[in-house]
Amino acid sequence: MQQQISKVNYMATNATIYKVNMNVADMDRHVYLDQQHTIACHPSETLQRFMLRVLAWGLNADPNLQFTKGVSTTEEPDLWTKSIIDDIELWVELGLPDEKRIRKASHKADKVIIYAYGDNAAPIWWQANKNKINALDNVSVVFIRDEELQELEKVVERSMQLQLTIEGEQAWLSASNANVTILPEWWKR
Repeated sequence: MQQQISKVNYMATNATIYKVNMNVADMDRHVYLDQQHTIACHPSETLQRFMLRVLAWGLNADPNLQFTKGVSTTEEPDLWTKSIIDDIELWVELGLPDEKRIRKASHKADKVIIYAYGDNAAPIWWQANKNKINALDNVSVVFIRDEELQELEKVVERSMQLQLTIEGEQAWLSASNANVTILPEWWKR
């Protein structure tokens, strides 16, 4: 197993700092990582959204995948992987971005993954943007249900030891205080 430590390069004023040790066993991609993160939760960010960032890291686990300033800036996604020459290889966006932001991401990065959430708003957003997104070959959309986000919120502690197992497009997150099954729904691959 590969052990990596990543530190947040930006700590927002009044942010809550979390220590997350995540062990990932992705049977589908044959990725096995044990990585420690120090992550700032911006004051305007909900714990559900925070945990979606953590989950998105795990679902795309890579030693080079980094948490960014995210909520604190409009210039960066929530997570990204950059090449040695600073090209963006993977841009991970959470929420329901507008068409302009999606196009910007698709032009800047080799691959874009949008983690859409909000049981009421996300389907409406998808119907309004589906044709435009389908025209972009390097953009994928994954929907995470509110019920799963509510379960993820129960896992939150200031210091977390998480085990994420992925197999057959399902994920199981285990923590000391809860276990969560996640069934990501791919709206576009």
